[in-house]
Amino acid sequence: MIGVNGKPVIFAGNSHPQLVEDICSYLGQEVGKIEVFKFSNDNTFVRILENVRQKDVFVLQSTNEPVNDHIMEMLIMIDAAKRASAGRITAVVPFYSYARTDKKDQPRVPITGRLVADLLETAGADRVVMVDLHAGQVQGFFHVPVDELTAMPRLVDYFLRKELIDPVVAATDIGISKKARYFGDAISAPLAIVEKRRLGNEDRVESLNVIGQVEGHPVVLFDDEISTGGTMVAAADAIMAAGATEIYAVATHGVLPGDAAQRLAEVSHIKEFVITDTVPLPEHKVNSKIKVISVAPLLGEAIRRIHEGRSVGELFN
Repeated sequence: MIGVNGKPVIFAGNSHPQLVEDICSYLGQEVGKIEVFKFSNDNTFVRILENVRQKDVFVLQSTNEPVNDHIMEMLIMIDAAKRASAGRITAVVPFYSYARTDKKDQPRVPITGRLVADLLETAGADRVVMVDLHAGQVQGFFHVPVDELTAMPRLVDYFLRKELIDPVVAATDIGISKKARYFGDAISAPLAIVEKRRLGNEDRVESLNVIGQVEGHPVVLFDDEISTGGTMVAAADAIMAAGATEIYAVATHGVLPGDAAQRLAEVSHIKEFVITDTVPLPEHKVNSKIKVISVAPLLGEAIRRIHEGRSVGELFN
């Protein structure tokens, strides 16, 4: 019998402990007791400090930087739970790194998104929960059930409260345009698309053209992820040149490596960057232009529904 104590057991790695605290607060329970640290030889050690035999275990780990360390932590936590006879193990991965590496688009390159999926299953994950995958086909890399949640309703609510007058939603490229259209429909805004060209494997883009009418309108730039911000800035340059009155940027995942947050704060023609806490934002990266929306209620409710055998899809109906 899974979950004999009536509550799921939720463990956190070192990637995002605050998000796990917020999820457990939403659910009205304590965070699971676990040790996760490195020995002096750089080997990761995990020890579960409570009985999980036949329990419903959720292992939460966002794969932000250092990405490979956090992936390895997650695998070892899952293995520890499996060897402790957990009844079911669900890997909760708010931000799934390597989702961009979802196909062979060049000769002799890996499909790392599939490799990470294989590792999670081999470690012992019976189910996987993720938020706003960059490439939806990543779900097909798994043989176990996958729940892809979306932060879109929470981001939509934020922009509805802004009450922008005649806004336009602009997709940062053609690939994200379908999700951008859903976002635009939700805030009653038409869609524009920024045509872009990425320069090789580098994090640099050259925006080419704005498809759609943005002149005289406030624009919400939409993407699933902000990394260095190069795509957002290049798109904002093109949109501003096309006559937009003001620009906001919105994305689920704010990766923001290195000094990206500080550099984005200096981009005068983007008024605000709206992201969620699928990736932690360290205190030194916080600035007045970045607004963080919590996905803890979303993940908490999904965990509750999975544990109780109820529909997760109903969350978005």
